[in-house]
Amino acid sequence: MSTEQSMNPDLIEQTKQQIRTLVGEISQLSRSDIAPEDFYAEFLNRVVSALAAVGGAVWIVEDEGRLALKYQSNLQKSGLRDNEEGQRQHSRLLQRVMTGGEALMVPPHSGVGEDDDIANPTDFLIVLGPLKIDLDVVGIIEILQRPETGISAQRGYLRFLAQMCDLAVDFIKSRQLRHFSDRQVLWSQLEDFTRRVHDTLDPYLTAYTIANEGRRLIECDRVSVAIQHGRKCRVEAVSGQDLFDKRSNTIRLLGQLATRVVETGDAVWYTGDTSNMAPQVEDAVQEYVDESHSKTVAVLPLIRPELTEEQRDPEKVYAPHEPIGALIVEQIEDSRIPDTMVHRVAVVAEHSSIAIANAMEHQNLFLMPVWRALGKTKWVFRARTLPKTVAITCAVVAVLLCLIFVPWPYEVQADGTLEPVDRSFVFARVDGVVQRMHVKHGDEVDQGQLLLELRSTDVGMRLLQIGRDLNTTREQLRNKRRAYQTGEYSNPEDIARLGGEMRQLVAKEDNLELQLRVFQEKEKDLRILSPRRGRVVTYDLQYDLENRPVKLGQELMEVADTEGPWYVELMMPDDRMGQIVQAQKDFGDDLPVTFILATEPGVKHEGRIKEIDWSAEVHDEKGNTVLIKVDIENSVDREKLADLRPGTEVKAKVYCGHRSIGYKLFRDLWAFIQSRVLFRF
Repeated sequence: MSTEQSMNPDLIEQTKQQIRTLVGEISQLSRSDIAPEDFYAEFLNRVVSALAAVGGAVWIVEDEGRLALKYQSNLQKSGLRDNEEGQRQHSRLLQRVMTGGEALMVPPHSGVGEDDDIANPTDFLIVLGPLKIDLDVVGIIEILQRPETGISAQRGYLRFLAQMCDLAVDFIKSRQLRHFSDRQVLWSQLEDFTRRVHDTLDPYLTAYTIANEGRRLIECDRVSVAIQHGRKCRVEAVSGQDLFDKRSNTIRLLGQLATRVVETGDAVWYTGDTSNMAPQVEDAVQEYVDESHSKTVAVLPLIRPELTEEQRDPEKVYAPHEPIGALIVEQIEDSRIPDTMVHRVAVVAEHSSIAIANAMEHQNLFLMPVWRALGKTKWVFRARTLPKTVAITCAVVAVLLCLIFVPWPYEVQADGTLEPVDRSFVFARVDGVVQRMHVKHGDEVDQGQLLLELRSTDVGMRLLQIGRDLNTTREQLRNKRRAYQTGEYSNPEDIARLGGEMRQLVAKEDNLELQLRVFQEKEKDLRILSPRRGRVVTYDLQYDLENRPVKLGQELMEVADTEGPWYVELMMPDDRMGQIVQAQKDFGDDLPVTFILATEPGVKHEGRIKEIDWSAEVHDEKGNTVLIKVDIENSVDREKLADLRPGTEVKAKVYCGHRSIGYKLFRDLWAFIQSRVLFRF
């Protein structure tokens, strides 16, 4: 019955129809525009299914005539993986098909011709079909078939595989034609790109052109150019952005990534996997991708091109493969890297290296900015503009002479506050909680007046505990003394022990009495008294202190004598103290000071320096400053200082003699150049 079923015409016709369908699908695949890897997979699976084979493989010729396995199906069943001799025979068999260019069918465990090194070491019938374009073999299709089939069937396998190889060759030819068409378009685009990037010798304009024109040529989402400055790379251009913040996290991390890649000297292509990267490059890539969310990042070092013998200067030493920057290519949403993109990125990187190297070489010529500026100023010396040039030159010289020789009062500015001379800060002497406030902001107080009361649970508990321990100790001591006086103990050892216990109790009593006095003093410190007569100037005491816990040494309030003398406290920047010290040597210690109050900006007041602090301190945002006290009592009418308030902001000027107008205007600039520029040399 099985024989009759195998010869069933309907089943045969159904099988033929399935094969025709698979052949039609393969024919459509050969005319489609899909990736070669996808084509090889779909093609081989359909051929294996049409031949009812065990498996197969697609071998493609790559660089230097080497065969590379592009796709395989059940190739592990051949047993070649664990058989080194079989692998060698199998490789020779594939080379035979490559050199011969003819389809070949080799039975299992048999050789080809008289050469035993060219053989089929497997248990399957191997059918090999070459992929030929003109006279060149560009690949091989290998099919593993069951060996029990007849000769006629095996010949049919060979003819069918040859036909399928023709369809695969059609796909490869169409791919090559599209590749040649793309190359033609690429050449026209590359010609335009090359002309634009070599159009200027300014490194930054060149980088900007590379970023924008390179993005169009590569057809990616973003291209950035980093130029090396010393040991670090700095991003100078980003495609689509005329201006960008170089201090932003994205640009900063991109510069760090370019620096790490340039240090290694190898291009980096990131598509989600960093396992094959150097540790420093891997960290930089991960930090940048976390910030930018790019799916694909390619960083290619830009290397200065090697000079020919005619271009080399014999007196200079040229570093081989000197890096000058990096080209960064990014894809925001797509992590795939097409072959065309790889080729175009390489072309852009090569031309970018030459363009940036030429621009930097031109920029680094001695006094190039000066020569460029002089070249643009030829019109100044023409006949029509010569009188204007002479007039402007004379005016500039006159202004310079005024700046140098005309004296002007020189004053050093500083900010400060208006403060009473007699003031005291009130501090907490123990830890506690503010139980009751007896004063508020603005109240007049006398020396020794109760300001506030604290409550301390620890002090109260300790006083109670010490009192109990003291009473217990005294009771025990009385009992011991009574026993000693009544003679309850007659044994000398008991009497000696009793005397020792009495001495211990006396020492304990003295210690407890000392602790009691200490905590009684702490209990007194819970009552905060005013250290002087004056006014409470601390604002909103009830909100800040009432029922709030305070710590030992915490500032609670300030009491100041607002009816007494006042002074101005200036916070003078320490970089201006040199002028004040020199002026004191020339005019005396009590230099005149002019100041205004923030409450009365239209009224000027005068004073004189009374005292200068010997140390400089950091005061908030004003930086390193020196405190200067200005006496205002002898030079200012108190009635003119209306509504004096402690801490009123003051703007003051300290007179330091006469200096030239140029010194007065540009002193800070000259000091900056001396400290930040000249000092570094």
